Amino acid sequence: MYHHTKLKSGLQVATAELPHMSSICVGLWVNVGGRHEAREQNGAAHFIEHMLFKGTSNRNAREISEEIEGLGGYLNAFTAEENTCYYAKVSSVHCDTLLSVLFDMFLNAEFQTADMKKERDVILEENAMYLDQPHQLVLEKLNELLWPRHPLGRSITGNAGSLKKLNRSRLLEFRDQHYTAPNVLLAAAGQIDHKSLLKQARKFSRLIPKGEVSTFERLKDTPQRFKYKFIPRKVEQAQLAICFKTCSRHDPRQYALQVLNTILGENMSSRLFQSLREEHGLAYSVYSSLGSFDDGGTLSICLGLDPDKLGLALKLIDRELKRLRSETTPADEVDRAAQYLIGQLDLHLENTENHMIWIGEQLLGFGSIRSVEAFKKRILSVTGEAVRQVAADFLTRQLARIALVGPKSTKLKTPLSFLD
Repeated sequence: MYHHTKLKSGLQVATAELPHMSSICVGLWVNVGGRHEAREQNGAAHFIEHMLFKGTSNRNAREISEEIEGLGGYLNAFTAEENTCYYAKVSSVHCDTLLSVLFDMFLNAEFQTADMKKERDVILEENAMYLDQPHQLVLEKLNELLWPRHPLGRSITGNAGSLKKLNRSRLLEFRDQHYTAPNVLLAAAGQIDHKSLLKQARKFSRLIPKGEVSTFERLKDTPQRFKYKFIPRKVEQAQLAICFKTCSRHDPRQYALQVLNTILGENMSSRLFQSLREEHGLAYSVYSSLGSFDDGGTLSICLGLDPDKLGLALKLIDRELKRLRSETTPADEVDRAAQYLIGQLDLHLENTENHMIWIGEQLLGFGSIRSVEAFKKRILSVTGEAVRQVAADFLTRQLARIALVGPKSTKLKTPLSFLD
């Protein structure tokens, strides 16, 4: 199903041939994201993502979107900590048009000063939107606690100060440094022939600048200690985020962590959902999630609730974490969590867009495309004792960070005894 070719220029081409699909999703991935930025460049990767949609020497912004949407497809992009992706999905018969638009954006974006000024204002509004949402604000502050004085601790979208400094020359300098052939992956999934895509890729590859693979500031192995930050806001509900530093995506413990996260708070049958929502009615939304980087990772717990119920919620969360650390998880619970992860992956990969993202994340994150069956096998090999061990390794006070957004009357001392 998977094919992967690396051209002489360094450009990678990868496909998942799915002949039973009628659509095709193609993504142009760049091996650069928020953590590649120096402090004065904060927000550059995301700003460039926006600017590629604003017009080229061949198409204006409206024509870019109309050419894809006029075929019944859609065009989008995202910037993450370690990569950026521009992608489009259309009927497979329109593959040539899709590639023409994507590569035109990638190679010929004009970065006109007037467009930059407007788009800077758009990003500032985007930032304001996030900061006005307590459940987003609490995650921003949590990142600052997790990764102080490091690019991972800064907002991917930048801030008012950094965005004002990102003029045209600085954005183009950042783009020219990182948007080079060895940093680019063309990934496609759907009714596509790898040899045909390779032929198209070679044509465009000659136009992509040569360069080096981008690097970023590594996380330092520093002494860990519990940290807590309270952010007062005029809100009715408190937003609580608890995060534990874990291991990198290359660590074999990641599989047990995925099972642990599912047991803890991934779905409605998880321990946190059953305890905090079903048994005690403390929160409408409560969940846990994993973050994964090349040199580190996180496990986060998030919920929104009445500030007066914060103490009880923390006690219940503390109880579940201690159970995971001290007790071997029953085999039937581990099996349910493993089957959930496998089933979710199968459902996820029924979509060509998600399959394209799987390819991109695998190649840029691991250097090869892991087979789905190999992943399933590793998940099924996780034991209850392995879950207990990763809980003991990572769900500790010194690795914990807590951010809380709530009204000024919220008791600040509440989280300070957490995990004692």
